Amino acid sequence: MNQEQVKELLLQLEPDTEEFQVIFSGKQSKRVNGIYHPERREIIIHNRNFKSENDLVYTAIHEFAHHLHFTRSPVPITNRAHTQEFWALFHGLLEKAEKLSLYTNVFEQEAEFRLLTDRIRTSFLAKNGHLMKEFGKLLTEAEALCRKYNARFEDYVDRVLGVHRTTARVLMRIHALNVDPEIGFENMRTVASLKTEEERKKAEEAFRSGKSPDRVKAEFSRKRKEEEPLERLRQEKRRIEKTIHSLMKRLEEIDQRLEKFEGKAAQEKA
Repeated sequence: MNQEQVKELLLQLEPDTEEFQVIFSGKQSKRVNGIYHPERREIIIHNRNFKSENDLVYTAIHEFAHHLHFTRSPVPITNRAHTQEFWALFHGLLEKAEKLSLYTNVFEQEAEFRLLTDRIRTSFLAKNGHLMKEFGKLLTEAEALCRKYNARFEDYVDRVLGVHRTTARVLMRIHALNVDPEIGFENMRTVASLKTEEERKKAEEAFRSGKSPDRVKAEFSRKRKEEEPLERLRQEKRRIEKTIHSLMKRLEEIDQRLEKFEGKAAQEKA
């Protein structure tokens, strides 16, 4: 697979994008497999790093996700911004590549991986989910007991159990909302953070269908905010102005201190 073939593959995933170039470095790198240069719209791939074309395609899609993220974001970002939005975009591209048979998901193809995945899901993720949900039930009982004896529930979880009160509230909410423990505790936290029953059901279905945590979080985050690009730019402007004001104030303080030290040094010399 050469540079042009890689570019053609990427354009099959997302044809409506700004112009970019794919360049093979012809080198091996111990630091990175690839890098995206936004100022030149170039995807550099260290093609001697790979033992298979499938592995190379994974890196190419990763850097292509940086290109899409950088060129489409309504607010300034860096070329190495591994944000939630980036990972959601990247995972979506991988899923599309798998459906188009442009990339092979070895985790689903190889029997050894499928068996290991099943063991991890059933013996650890699901069991931990059930255990943490039951923990939430016991914490709810503890809260009721605290009310009975006029004690502070936060003090009980903080000092007696050694559990952070925020975590305790999350566990209690998971139990109260009857979140599906089969999706694993971390994903249960995400589901429990959603406001409506409809959103929670959709999120559970997304996790069960194999969507990554970042994709699910990004989807519902967009639905909650739905910020216009103009408003996001205004917010970014306000943050920058606030930072500049703070730095200018600090610069003035440093200048004043420098003047004092320089004046004292001049007096000593005189």
